Amino acid sequence: MSDSFVRRFLFEGLNIRGAIVHLGDAWQHMQHDRDYQPTVAQLLGETAAVTALIAAQLKQPGRLTLQLRGSGPIQLLVMDCNEKLQMRGMARSNPVVLPAPVQELLGAHLGGQLMMSLDMPDARLPYQSYVPMVGDSIAAIFEHYLEQSEQQPSRLFAMAGPKAATCLFLQKMPDADQRDPDGWHRITQLASTVKPAELLELDAESLLTRLFHEDMAEHGIRVYDPLPVAYHCPEDWDKVRDMIRGIGRHDAETILAEHGEIMIKDDICNREYRFTAEDVAAIFAVSEGKALH
Repeated sequence: MSDSFVRRFLFEGLNIRGAIVHLGDAWQHMQHDRDYQPTVAQLLGETAAVTALIAAQLKQPGRLTLQLRGSGPIQLLVMDCNEKLQMRGMARSNPVVLPAPVQELLGAHLGGQLMMSLDMPDARLPYQSYVPMVGDSIAAIFEHYLEQSEQQPSRLFAMAGPKAATCLFLQKMPDADQRDPDGWHRITQLASTVKPAELLELDAESLLTRLFHEDMAEHGIRVYDPLPVAYHCPEDWDKVRDMIRGIGRHDAETILAEHGEIMIKDDICNREYRFTAEDVAAIFAVSEGKALH
């Protein structure tokens, strides 16, 4: 089994559902050769785990994008995931970012905004919504957002380290109080005892047993098959060639004259595309006589 997955579960006797997200290799690939400050990496990792959690609810082809733009120590945070749970992401920040309240890191007081968009193939425009930055952590911000958007009490715990990014999600279903008036309170109190090391290191079954073993025995729990998550940032030379066609032959040749090559940086995938004069000539040779895009 991949060590990057979303695993849903349901307390059948309590009608409380949840999910565990564990990103291992997918998170490590996302950080590779980035040299993120530890505070930046933790924030990005927690956001990655939450993005996978939300994307796992997509019932049809689509792409979920989370984007923060702000004037705090972290200026840009992007996370992108499709319905197949293929994801990628990046952060841009000051050279040194010290631990600080998340509102300060994200520049919430300086007009920073966290936007979520969902792009569906058959929709003319992506659906966009702003995530209120209410809370003192990434988990608290998205707990508030999910509770408001789904109109059900929710709890979210998230943690990220160098080797893994994880989250634990719980949600109370409409008739949970009829099943057990104290069930939601009890389960969330037990969940709040989770330690960061347990979130990061335990597998799903061990984590659930550690937190909820008595309720699992008394009320039963259904743990669903894991949904694998993968880091996905393939090369796309055709798209970059189209970009060069789009700027036109004159501007492309001007860049070549100034720099000796055209270099296009794909920030989210941390990849550079380089084109020599011969490469550029070949691009325009195949499109000669056609309309530029």
